[in-house]
Amino acid sequence: MKVTIHKLFDYLLETTAADPPECFIGFSLARSPRLKDFLADLDPDLSLDWNGASFLGLPSLRQRVLDQAGLDLPPDSVLITAGAAEANYLLFRQLLTEGDELITEAPGWPQAGVMAKAIDARLVEVPRDEVRGWWLDPEAVARAVTPKTRMIFLTNPNNPTGRLIPEVELGALAEIADRHGIWLVVDEVYAGLEWAGPRPPSIAGLTPFGITTGSVSKALGLQGLRTGWMICQTPQVIRDAMILRENSSEIMNVLGEHIADIALRPERLAASLGRARTEGAETLDRLDRFVTEEPRLSWHRPEAGLIGLARVAGTDGESLARALLAPPWRTFLLPGSAYGLPRHIRIGAGGGPEARLEEGLGRLSALLASGQA
Repeated sequence: MKVTIHKLFDYLLETTAADPPECFIGFSLARSPRLKDFLADLDPDLSLDWNGASFLGLPSLRQRVLDQAGLDLPPDSVLITAGAAEANYLLFRQLLTEGDELITEAPGWPQAGVMAKAIDARLVEVPRDEVRGWWLDPEAVARAVTPKTRMIFLTNPNNPTGRLIPEVELGALAEIADRHGIWLVVDEVYAGLEWAGPRPPSIAGLTPFGITTGSVSKALGLQGLRTGWMICQTPQVIRDAMILRENSSEIMNVLGEHIADIALRPERLAASLGRARTEGAETLDRLDRFVTEEPRLSWHRPEAGLIGLARVAGTDGESLARALLAPPWRTFLLPGSAYGLPRHIRIGAGGGPEARLEEGLGRLSALLASGQA
């Protein structure tokens, strides 16, 4: 079965084809650096041919991926991919077959549902508890397991709510994977931007069935590099994913790998995360005040990451998002229907000054007060 479009991407395609919005209340990544920020550390004689060192990716970059995740694993436990999305795609394609069951969270990253449908696997969604701040109950995940379950796919921090799975609950999930021999894939693209506690451990270090995916896209604002990874203790998983990648993107973006390698140097990484955390925390404070003061909105403030879900009273999220996108408001936010939640909107703290967030919030408030949505 062919891969079909999911609601999130469909909405983005439709809305970006129209006149570009003037303001954004929903940027999902930190302010992006510029190429000039890396030029002093790039070798002008760098060949743009494949680096030839390894089909798994630049060896020094793979080591930096392990270091930033706090994992004491060999570099061959890492495969460099075109973002976390490709890492997830390779895993879905290689580890699932027709008739298998895939457990995931709801709300969660919609790629899991799209790929389950394409593979003709059965998607089993475990609801997060909105009343308890979008908590995911490990026991509910355990109850969803059947003899046909082959994978559990989660995001930590959760996309789109920003709820963290703490270490003790990750341990419970790892025990489920161990007990049943199920692959436990955790997408950690927002790791490093925690507001309510320490960064939880990467799942690849907690169980041989754990697979961590991540990228430089969100916390470092380097989405355009398309540089991500998967980490797994099982060599066959890495090899199978590499084989599938050979038939799609084949090898990695050499320049992107070298820039990512620079970005993940300890001193650079600490400085970049520091800036992203300072800006993100300030913007989240502003969003929290806005939601608190706006009578038609409510939310659970994200524990990590740069996005969260706000519940809307009196209308559905998509009607509000489309009205806000139209003149005279010209402001973008993502409707919760992209995640199967029609009464919500996704708001974000990323993007920096270019997002014109303050102006966008004023327009959203005016629209909500106008009675037009």
